[in-house]
Amino acid sequence: MGQNSNQQIRDYQRVERAIQFLHKNFREHPSLEQIAEAVNLSPYHFQRLFTRWAGVSPARFMQSLSLEEAKKALGRSENVLEASFEAGLSGPGRLHDLFVNFEAMTPGEFKAQGKGLIVRYGTHVGPYGAFVIAMTERGISGLQFIEEGNAAAALEAISTQMPAADFVAAQEETGELAQAVFSPQNEDRRVPISVVGTNFQIKVWRALLSVPAGALASYGTVAKAIGQPKAARAVGSAIGANPIAYLIPCHRAIRATGLLDTKYRWGPSRKLAMIGREATMAESFSEF
Repeated sequence: MGQNSNQQIRDYQRVERAIQFLHKNFREHPSLEQIAEAVNLSPYHFQRLFTRWAGVSPARFMQSLSLEEAKKALGRSENVLEASFEAGLSGPGRLHDLFVNFEAMTPGEFKAQGKGLIVRYGTHVGPYGAFVIAMTERGISGLQFIEEGNAAAALEAISTQMPAADFVAAQEETGELAQAVFSPQNEDRRVPISVVGTNFQIKVWRALLSVPAGALASYGTVAKAIGQPKAARAVGSAIGANPIAYLIPCHRAIRATGLLDTKYRWGPSRKLAMIGREATMAESFSEF
């Protein structure tokens, strides 16, 4: 990775530490000076860094993570989910703001565990840190964030989904798709994905695809949308098994107990970073 990528990673790491501090201390309403001190920056430089990353001030970002805003976001998502399933979400097409073409593996391919498939992968950097992305001829089959610099572990998490497939390093080939994942406003670009999962998991992941940026859904709402209102716990398990981070937006699913009571496969701070950034971006675009 180049110098710009390394800088982007360092910027996100500081933002993540700031969000960790806010997550632990939000009840005390910490000042800008206190947050800046927690990440070893002056208030001026922290404000500039955070605004460059989020597009808004730290204060505005925290407002987007408030309980009041979370309730509004949950309310917006329930009708969207129900309407999507009534219209037949199982079909391909424009499912949400990222223009995803969703195609599950066939039962035969699922049983074969990827045998005969060539999976190309590469390591890239986005607004939420470094990640490994993998793709087949059909599209993106895996995206895992890199934790503590361990890219091998991220790749291994992807390969366990298709243990019989052949994995080939392809940094340049995966670059365009990697960039498209974090460019939700580019409506001329379609991001195809092809995933491995059980029938129940596929239903849950399809439901998540209908939750737009800036909205949230409780596990219970997702369960109701797929016609299994008593399966909220199983929905949580399916969300945790999501093979494609961010693109299948499991970060938009939260517990009914509230936004800050959150668990996430790639860390609660990253989840809050995604929710807050998407909420503020959605609000900015709605003004035009």
